[in-house]
Order: sequence, then structure tokens, then C-alpha cells
Amino acid sequence: MSAIFIGNSTAIQELFKRISERFTSMFCQKAFLHWYTGEDMDEIEFTEVESNMNDLVSEYQQHQDATAEEEGEFEEEVEEEAE
Repeated sequence: MSAIFIGNSTAIQELFKRISERFTSMFCQKAFLHWYTGEDMDEIEFTEVESNMNDLVSEYQQHQDATAEEEGEFEEEVEEEAE
């Protein structure tokens, strides 16, 4: 028997952050870059990917912050109704 769980969680941003940090570290050292430039890729493409990853992480952070604010508002409403 097998099961699949599909969820929408902002927790994945931590994984994206780690990948981005490792990518940035390796890109600054130009590690393995010669393999890709030898196959006609430009260094600019790597810079674009880095920017896209940072944008993705910031979008997840915005959604997480918005969700936390909504939960705080909901808790305040519940407390007001209880009084």
C-alpha cells in the first residue's frame, strides 16, 4: 500500500534557501562552471537563476508573513467574541 500527500506549505522555503546558499557559494568559486560554459551556457544564465531563486524565497516569506498576520487577526476576533 502506498500513500501520497500533496500539501501547500511555506516550509519549503528553508530548502530553497539552503540550495540557494550552496549555489551562490559554488558560483562565487566558479566550481564546475567550466563544464557548463563549455556547453555554450553563459555566466549570465547562472546569475538569472540565482535571482529567480531569491525571488521565490521572498515570495514564500511574504505568504508566510501574511498567513501569520491573518491568524493573529483571527485569534483577536475569537477573544473579542468570548468576552
